[in-house]
Amino acid sequence: MSTARAEAEQLATELIGDRADGWDLAGELPLDVLRELGGKGMLCAQVPAAYGGLGLSSAENGELTAHVGALCSSVRSVMTSQGMAAWTVERLGSDEQKAVHLRELTSGRLAGVAFSEPGAGSDLGAMTTTIRVEGDTVVLDGRKSWITVAAYADLLVVFGRHGSGAGAVVVPTDTPGVTVERVPAPLGCRAAGHADVTFDDVRLPADRLLGGAGLPVDWLVTSALTFGRVSVAWGCVGILRACLRAAASHAATRQQFGVPLAAHQLVARHLAELHVAHEASAGCCERASRGWDENSPELVVSAVTAKHLAAGHAARGAAAAVQVLASAGAHDGGPVARAYRDAKLMEIIEGSNEISQLLLGKHALGVWS
Repeated sequence: MSTARAEAEQLATELIGDRADGWDLAGELPLDVLRELGGKGMLCAQVPAAYGGLGLSSAENGELTAHVGALCSSVRSVMTSQGMAAWTVERLGSDEQKAVHLRELTSGRLAGVAFSEPGAGSDLGAMTTTIRVEGDTVVLDGRKSWITVAAYADLLVVFGRHGSGAGAVVVPTDTPGVTVERVPAPLGCRAAGHADVTFDDVRLPADRLLGGAGLPVDWLVTSALTFGRVSVAWGCVGILRACLRAAASHAATRQQFGVPLAAHQLVARHLAELHVAHEASAGCCERASRGWDENSPELVVSAVTAKHLAAGHAARGAAAAVQVLASAGAHDGGPVARAYRDAKLMEIIEGSNEISQLLLGKHALGVWS
């Protein structure tokens, strides 16, 4: 483990501690915690050191993400969103844009990525948000829905239609015409700052438009989505670790019929399946991160596979943990109750189960037929 990752994990443990239950019930993360994490480069830890980041590999950032995910999925959601925003700027931005915006994202400013709309979730080609250039000004109109971190964000990387293709623009949330409306009482990751955002004749300097404008939407969003899928998958590994820790501790100490719960075979089966789910998910994530670090042509498929597998295991594993803890696990805001709700969202975000299956089925047909 690198020194940078070890120090980042230690800081996350100190700042989050056992506070996640309260944050979940309140539906809000403390801004000072997020800004401290961001100012240490932890929210987008793969950003190169030259821009103030930690310069972690995908594999090391993945383990950091799992560590944070085991503590608080809402904070992990912020990491995923900030990482996606940073990677989009790193991939599409000019040298000048990277120097400005990556420095912002490693100095305590918070960012999200705006893809989905009321009529465009899985089908991003149906986006109606428009980005157009008028002289030295870029103009943005449209509405985005369920944008993670938007309630806290200083910046949003917004994707929309640009000419016959798509584009991405970096938008400060205090720009006139930007309206942010927090999503009330979301099912999971309650404190992650989900919000709907409206852009009404938002005007910015043209240098806020990132490179690649006019390319097909798939070409622009796939790389950001791949980053997000790898991050979510590692976050699911964290959920499984939290569930394993809670279920194993409870089963080892709770007595029923004169013996610990773990001595009952049907309870032991839950623990065994949780262990296998964690090992399988972690292994799949390690392969995806290795593909990222090696720039493998199989990266996109590996990322979809890891996200689909880990999200499914996390949802089923969290349900098993609630079953083992029974009434002790049914307290709203408690670790396994949080995991149960948070994990369900992981089967939807960054590509639903069904979209993942369609992509993987197409891949399987091409490879194995």
